[in-house]
Amino acid sequence: MKQTLTEILLQALRRAKDKGELKLETQPTITLDTPKDKNHGDLATTMALAMAKAEGKPPRKVAETILANIQDEEGIIAKTEIAGPGFINFFLKQDRWRKTLFDIDDQGHEFGFKDIGKGEKVQVEFVSANPTGPLHVGHGRGAAVGDALANLLAAVGYDVQREFYINDAGRQVKLLARSVYSRYRQMHGKDEPFPEDGYHGTYINEISASASTSASVGLEYIDRSFEESERAFAEYSKDQMLADIKKDLEDFGVRFDVWFSEKSLLADGSVKKSIEELKERGFAYEQDGALWLKSTAFGDDKDRVIIKKDGEYTYLATDIAYHRNKLARGFSQLVNIWGADHHGYIPRVQAVIQAFGHPKDSLHVILIQLVAILRHGQPVPMSKRAGTFVTLRDVVADVGADAARYIFLTRKTDSHLDFDLDIAKEQSRENPVYYVQYAHARISSIFRETESRGIKIPARETVQIDLLDLEEEQNLIKALARFPEMIEEAALAYEPHRLTFYLQDLAGTLHNYYYKHRVIDAENPAKTGARLFLMKQIRIVIQSALKILGVAAPEKM
Repeated sequence: MKQTLTEILLQALRRAKDKGELKLETQPTITLDTPKDKNHGDLATTMALAMAKAEGKPPRKVAETILANIQDEEGIIAKTEIAGPGFINFFLKQDRWRKTLFDIDDQGHEFGFKDIGKGEKVQVEFVSANPTGPLHVGHGRGAAVGDALANLLAAVGYDVQREFYINDAGRQVKLLARSVYSRYRQMHGKDEPFPEDGYHGTYINEISASASTSASVGLEYIDRSFEESERAFAEYSKDQMLADIKKDLEDFGVRFDVWFSEKSLLADGSVKKSIEELKERGFAYEQDGALWLKSTAFGDDKDRVIIKKDGEYTYLATDIAYHRNKLARGFSQLVNIWGADHHGYIPRVQAVIQAFGHPKDSLHVILIQLVAILRHGQPVPMSKRAGTFVTLRDVVADVGADAARYIFLTRKTDSHLDFDLDIAKEQSRENPVYYVQYAHARISSIFRETESRGIKIPARETVQIDLLDLEEEQNLIKALARFPEMIEEAALAYEPHRLTFYLQDLAGTLHNYYYKHRVIDAENPAKTGARLFLMKQIRIVIQSALKILGVAAPEKM
């Protein structure tokens, strides 16, 4: 509805300009919002206020000129009004709102999903946890956001690839190997000190025990030094952790198209080639015995070291090669989902993107804020290295994948999230996923009841949707009509959490309607048919939204 009204307003502006009634030296931005007060119409715009200064006229005069040039060929406007200093309020015809039900019935689960992407290649890289321990709840939030975003972008026509970057070439993997090696030796009665900064937790003991009976490690390293054993323990430990990570993500309903190894960039010479290309482009230089990225050329607050004085690569070196590799694969948009502690890293990676000749905005970084786990109202302390963290596996086992995924998506990514395990298991409106899933199950229950009575949902040719004249029914229809614009806005903003906001509102409106009115009215078959037709379309939209979130739409609860 917003898109139709926006086009009507654009045409009105063109007419006013052609007549000389408006100058329109620059194209004004048309923003339509839903007023909180229903007395102010269905949609409202402040465009007249924004245009007033450039036009040299009072806002109300600009508003009058706009309205005088409107030609409503679509027949959607019931009336208009100018309010306050120059707000324009639009009241839309009820039959136009009701037409939404026919649109959903015709399009089914395609309703709301325009082909915005046109097949454009987008890569979403997310989770990318160091394979040095189980996934914690922060990784879980990143996984839920990344997977839902990939689903959303694919639904609106983008060619999406999901990628996990395996940090398997750095200090952390060496420390994991050392931790496992120490436990391994201790298990066999050797006096082996555990590294002070080593990884703790039962998973280290489990890997150490399994290493003793594995084909790749076995017992041959019991009397060997760590230097002799490091490679075998690093590979074995990493592979074991990666297998656990993959299993946890699979149980969480998250899949990846590509698992990209950091080590491969070193093995095939990509890091060296990338650095050479930066030198050729004039964006890498030597100073004080080190090699630097000229990131200040692209707005970073200082240049960054690529190779240290001792010849060792920094983390940035492999990231340079990795992003060069991404760009070479033909992605027009790169979406990186990182922990909030990587905020300062964004400018240098944006500099890398630009140094290789690509626009700054071809990289979009989404930062995931921390998650606090609450049990019995109290925070659960977490420390990965101390082994006292709450794993994603723990949460999924406790509350289920659906509840975990949905709750991870109930806040904007840049907002801290309190995850209350007790609420996530409640069967009440306090539990957001239960509240939405129950709305779907409630409609399914209605359909089972009508089927048992031999009542059929009418076809669009016979349904009398004009009988849907209650305010609550109009509210439901208007909520459905907002779905396409919400999907488009969420996709363009890379914000899948908007779907949970939308579903909470839709479910609340449905539950409110159900408590006040009977869907099945034996004395009024025509009204029953209209209401069943409405329920059918609501169920389709709920299913579509939940599918993007990766959450089930249960028939019974």
